[in-house]
Amino acid sequence: MENELSALKVIFTEFYYWVTVVLMFLIHVGFCLYEVGVSREKNKLNTLMKNSMLIPTITIGFFFVGWWLYFAVQNGPGITGGLKSAAWSEPWNELMAPHMGGAPQGENLTTKNTATWSRLNGVFWAAFLLFSWTAGSILSGAVIERIRSAAFWTLAMLVGCVTWVIAAAWGWSDTGWMVQKLGYHDAYASGVIHALAGGSAMAILFQLGPRIGRFREDGTPRVFPAHNTWLIIIGMFLIYTGFWGFYAACNVPILNIHEGEPSFFSAVTIYLTPTTLSGITFNFIMALTGGLLIGYMVSKGDPFWTFQGGLGGIITASAGNDLYHPLHAFFVAMIGVWIAYKLHYWVERKWKLDDAVGAVAIHGYCGFIGLIAAGFILWGYPSSANEGYAAINPLGQLIGAVLIFFVLGFIPCYFFAALFRRAGLLRIPQEVELAGLDHQIELSEDRDRKELVEFEQQLGR
Repeated sequence: MENELSALKVIFTEFYYWVTVVLMFLIHVGFCLYEVGVSREKNKLNTLMKNSMLIPTITIGFFFVGWWLYFAVQNGPGITGGLKSAAWSEPWNELMAPHMGGAPQGENLTTKNTATWSRLNGVFWAAFLLFSWTAGSILSGAVIERIRSAAFWTLAMLVGCVTWVIAAAWGWSDTGWMVQKLGYHDAYASGVIHALAGGSAMAILFQLGPRIGRFREDGTPRVFPAHNTWLIIIGMFLIYTGFWGFYAACNVPILNIHEGEPSFFSAVTIYLTPTTLSGITFNFIMALTGGLLIGYMVSKGDPFWTFQGGLGGIITASAGNDLYHPLHAFFVAMIGVWIAYKLHYWVERKWKLDDAVGAVAIHGYCGFIGLIAAGFILWGYPSSANEGYAAINPLGQLIGAVLIFFVLGFIPCYFFAALFRRAGLLRIPQEVELAGLDHQIELSEDRDRKELVEFEQQLGR
């Protein structure tokens, strides 16, 4: 490193991202608690294991494919160029391992690469990996109690290691083609994670079908009561906490955004546009507040939708929360959650879509609405720090939302879920669903208890 100041900046950034990764881990803890609480007693262990085991599944795929893909396809399918080269993201590269900087040993690396990426590659990779886990967990909640675990993990890997990463490359990097050509802006991932995962979950649900007994003969839905409401509430608060870490991880904490004199150091977004942690703190809390309030009002005090509303409020406002006034964040959150709540029940009745946790509504609909809202409210603002790129505009946001929700979200998962369904690999057998996915575990535990009692009786003779 050139001097003590530059060294301090790099080391501070390294530690900053390391802390955000620790905070973001709470998102996954929250999802596990939340989904276990929603599931019925006979399925709680399966729900826990299904969501927990996506951690190693997605991590392996992201190490070997996802991180490279993010840098490689930022130009889209030949829209602004070909594949990009980023040697530090290749799984066999020396910078994908412990490294102290210094002269590079391999090809396609410079001394500047090793000086910077030796400290930052692992924590940047981990931050994006946690985003990938989040995308997979969004799918998990929607499909609980009837999907085969292997099918779910495969679909979670598709979303967590491929489709959301492509969306991020296109619209969540400072040189992505959607940013350049469309003026796409999505500062805290309303679209590239939440809308995409919501669209993916919807596609899987169409192929998977509702849980047995979820709809009456006349088509009206039954409510399957959650087996533990407290787990849901605690899980949601952990998700809020982790989401705060997610917001922090979407910023570079200190960057000189003025090349000349005097220097101007600031936090910047993923687009390298200036923001402040103070500003996004205002907006995060106001979006959470608006979501909680409207969730409580529209559901007439239903705890499930009240706390879901808080999360939906944050997601709706996230696309523009780097630039919004706090009142923008508040009212955008309220509007998004209100629409998502109404749309959830309309879609449920129209197409018998059994979304066990409302993931399509809270992530998919809120994310989509958030992108559209940002296009109007931020119309004319720069989409990136790079000159000559399209400014933020409603049409660009709409095109981006459609590409992310439907083209990258819905279509790939619908196709692969259909393949699994036709092969008999998507849904569990009817008798297993009726008995409960934990039934085999309980039988094994009963056998072990019986053997232990018999053994103790033999010892007492």
